Amino acid sequence: MDNSGTLALKQEVLVRLVEAFFSDNFEEKARLIPYDMRPKGSDVPFRCCIYKERAILRDRVIADLGFAIEDDNEETLLSKYAGEALKRESFDDKVLTVIGAACKGCVPNRMYVTNLCQGCVARSCVNACKFGAVSIVNGKSQIDSSKCKNCKMCMAACSYNAIVKIAVPCEDACPVGAIEKDENGHAKIDHEKCISCGRCVKRCPFGAINEKSQLIDILKNIKAGNEVVAMIAPSIMGQFKGNIYQLKTAMIKAGFADVYEVAQGADVTTLNEAKEFEERMENGAPFMTTSCCAGYNELRKKHLTEINKFASDTKTPMYYTAEIVKEKHPNAKLVFISPCVAKRKEVFDNEKVDFLMNYTELSALLEGRKIKVEECEETPFDKESSKQGRNFGVIGGVANAVESVVSEKTEIKPCIINCLNKDTIKQLKKYAKDEACAEGNIIEVMCCEGGCIGGNATIEQQRVAKKALQTLLEKSEDIK
Repeated sequence: MDNSGTLALKQEVLVRLVEAFFSDNFEEKARLIPYDMRPKGSDVPFRCCIYKERAILRDRVIADLGFAIEDDNEETLLSKYAGEALKRESFDDKVLTVIGAACKGCVPNRMYVTNLCQGCVARSCVNACKFGAVSIVNGKSQIDSSKCKNCKMCMAACSYNAIVKIAVPCEDACPVGAIEKDENGHAKIDHEKCISCGRCVKRCPFGAINEKSQLIDILKNIKAGNEVVAMIAPSIMGQFKGNIYQLKTAMIKAGFADVYEVAQGADVTTLNEAKEFEERMENGAPFMTTSCCAGYNELRKKHLTEINKFASDTKTPMYYTAEIVKEKHPNAKLVFISPCVAKRKEVFDNEKVDFLMNYTELSALLEGRKIKVEECEETPFDKESSKQGRNFGVIGGVANAVESVVSEKTEIKPCIINCLNKDTIKQLKKYAKDEACAEGNIIEVMCCEGGCIGGNATIEQQRVAKKALQTLLEKSEDIK
C-alpha cells in the first residue's frame, strides 16, 4: 500500500514541531501548528471543514509531543502539552495511540455479496461454505454474518467474482487481533494483546494510528548540552539522499555528539547466534529461530510462548551496540534510530538505551534544522561494520549472516518467515507443536514484509533503499 500521503502529513507536523522547539516560544508555536497548517480561508484537502482538520492536526501534535490522545480532555491547550513534554522524565510502555477524529469508523471485516451475483444454478458459493453461512434468498446469494468465519471459500468459488471481502485496513493488518471498535465505531488498541508491530500504523489510509513520540525528550537533552549519542539501524541505508557517512555528519550537525552503526552490534549477534546454533544442533534440537526482531519477541511473550524453547537466547544488535557505546560514552543518553514501532518496546525494556527516534522523525529533525544530507561531507565511523551486519535489515539477511560463519561440520538450512500475519503465526505454532520444521533448521522471523527495510517508519521505497544498500555492501568487508 502507498502511504505517501499520510506520511507527508505526519512529516509536516513533525517538521513544524521541530521548528517550534528551536524558536523563542516553543509552547505558543506548538499551539499554533494546526492554525498555521490550516489558516482561515485555506482549502480543506481531507475533511468536511477546516475545524475538523484543525482538530485532527491538534491530536497529531499531542501524539508527537509524546502523549496518549485517549487521555486528552479536549480542553487542554497544546501549549500546556508542550510545557508538560519539557518537564517529562519518564514514559509508559504503551507506544501507540489512536486519533479518534481521524478514524473513518469503518464497517466490520466481513464477506459481502455484491450486485454482480447472478443467482446461478451451480450454487458454488453455497457448496463451498463449510459453516452453512451462505444461502439463496430471492434468487441471490446471502451471507449470514453470525455463521461466517471469513474463510473466503465462497469468494474463491464464485465464477462471477460477486463476493468480496470488506476489509478494515488496521484490523486486517493486525496479526494478533489487538484492534477492535469502541462504542463510537473507532479503532481501539488492546495493549495487552498488541505486539507493537506497527502494521496498523502503516496500513491505516487515514493516518489515525500514531506512535507516541519521544522527539521532544531527545531535543531537550540536546539543547541542554547533554551528550546524546545516536545508534542507526542497518535498514537506514537509502532512506536519505547521500551515503551513510554523510548522514553521520548531518546528524552531528543536528546535535548528536556521535553516531554508531547498529550493524556493529549485528556482527556480535551473528557470531553469538552462530555459536548458539551449533550448540543446539549438536544437542539434537530440531530447529532454532532468530531473535533480533522486536515484534517477534513480543509475539513470543504474549501469544506464542510454546516456541520460546526453540528461540535463540542471543541478544539483539541494538543491545550489543548499546554495550559498545556505553563503554566509550558512559554518561551519554543513547538514542536508537529505528524503522519501526516494535523497537520502542525494546528500548523501554533496555536500561542502557534512553530514547527512540524513528526515520520519519529523523527526517523531520534534519528538515527542520535545514540540514541536507547530500550536501554534507563524509565522516568515517570509528569501526567499519561488516557486509553481513549491514545486511541485517533485509529479509534473509540475519539467517545468511549466521550461515556465513557457522562451521562446515554443522549443517544449516535457513527457513524465512517474511512478515508476521495470521498465516505465518499458524505456521510457527505448527512448528512448535510438531517440534519440527521440514523447511529448515534456522528460522528467521521478520515482523515486516521485506525485513526492517519495510518497517512502518521507513520513508523510502524498498527498491530504492536496496539499491543504496547494495552500493554500500560492495564496499564492505566480510565479517571476521
